[in-house]
Amino acid sequence: MTINSQKRSFGKGAKVSLFTLGTMRALESSEQMYQILKQSNFAGINHIETAPSYGNAEKFIGQALNKLEKIDGIKKDKWVITSKILPEGNFRYLKRKFLDSLKDLNLKRINNLAIHGINLHKHLEWSINGDGKEFLNWVLNKKLVQQIGFSSHGSYQLIDASIESNAFNFCNLHLHLLDQSKIPLAKKALKKEMGVLAISPADKGGKLYAPSDILLEASAPFHPLEIAYRFLISQGVTTLSIGASKVQDFNLAIKLANSQSKLTTSELKALERIEKESDKRLGANKCGQCRACLPCPSLIPIPELLRLRNIAIGNGQKEFAKERYNLVGRAGHWWESKNASDCRNCNFCLPKCPNKLNIPKLLGETHDMLFDKPNRRLWD
Repeated sequence: MTINSQKRSFGKGAKVSLFTLGTMRALESSEQMYQILKQSNFAGINHIETAPSYGNAEKFIGQALNKLEKIDGIKKDKWVITSKILPEGNFRYLKRKFLDSLKDLNLKRINNLAIHGINLHKHLEWSINGDGKEFLNWVLNKKLVQQIGFSSHGSYQLIDASIESNAFNFCNLHLHLLDQSKIPLAKKALKKEMGVLAISPADKGGKLYAPSDILLEASAPFHPLEIAYRFLISQGVTTLSIGASKVQDFNLAIKLANSQSKLTTSELKALERIEKESDKRLGANKCGQCRACLPCPSLIPIPELLRLRNIAIGNGQKEFAKERYNLVGRAGHWWESKNASDCRNCNFCLPKCPNKLNIPKLLGETHDMLFDKPNRRLWD
C-alpha cells in the first residue's frame, strides 16, 4: 500500500511529491538504500535527489531501483530523478562524468540535472556562457534530461542573478524557518514558474529533529520540525528534502503528505510564540537580518554570523550554531570564509545598523560562545 500524495509542478518537468528523498545519509549499503526507497514509495514520495559527490549514493540507488522493480513491482519510471554536476571542467570531462552517473543509476536518462553549487559568480558564468553551456545544451538535445536547474550556497545577489538569467527551470535553496532570508528569492523563482526545493529543512534548518526545550515549549502542540515544514509549505515551496537514513525519518512526511498551504490558527500561534520567545531572549541585541551593515571592509559575513547567534540564544539551538560556525573558513566556497575573530573593530558598520547594535561587540561575543573544534562536512 502507498500513500496517495499530491504531486506538484516542478519547473517544466515531471510533477514531484511534497517531500523529496535526499540520498546523502543512506550510504551504508545498497540494502539500506533499498529499504529507504521502499519506505519513500510507501510515504508517497516519488522524487529522488542525488549527486556523484554523495559517495556511493548513485550506485546504491541504481541497485535499489532494480531490486524494487524485480521484487516489489515498483517500476523505475514512477520515480523522478534529480542528479547534479559540479560547475567545473570541459565538455569531454562533463560528458564522461554524466554518462558514469547514468551507468551507476542503471538508467538511460534522468528527469532533472542541477548545477551543484552556483556559489561564486564564475560558476554562473561557466553555466550560461562557458564550458557548462555546451554540455547542458548537449544533454538537453540528446533528451538525456528534461530540464536544468541549480543549487546554491552563495550570496543573495548571486542566487537572484541565477534566477534572473532565465537559464534554469528549478532551484535548490536553503529555505528554513530559522533563516527566512531567501524566501523572497524562492517566491521570485516560483513566479517565474521554476520549481523550488528546500535544502535540508531538518538538519541545515537548525537540527530541528533535536530541538531545544525552548523550541519544544514554544511550538507546542506541534513538534518544531513539523511547524518548520508547515511554514515552508505555506510559503509555496514546491518540495522539501528529507535526508533519511531510517524508516522512522518518514513519519512527518507521511503525516503531511497532502498538507495544504494555508496555516491553521494553531500553527500561526505556534509560529508567533517561537518568534516572541526568540525576541524575549535576545532583547535589544537581536540582529534583524536586514543586511544594511554590508559590505564589511574585512569581508566578514556579519548577518550570517549574527544569525547563528540569534539561533543559539533565541532558539536554544547552540549545538547547531556551533557546528555551522566552526565550518567557517573550512568548507571552500560552500560556506563563509571569515569568522568573527577577523573583525578589526573599524566600526564601519555601526552607523549603518538601523537597530543601533554594537556589532563588533556582538561579533566578539558570538566567537567566544560558538568557536570550537570543527566537524567534518558530511560529504567531503
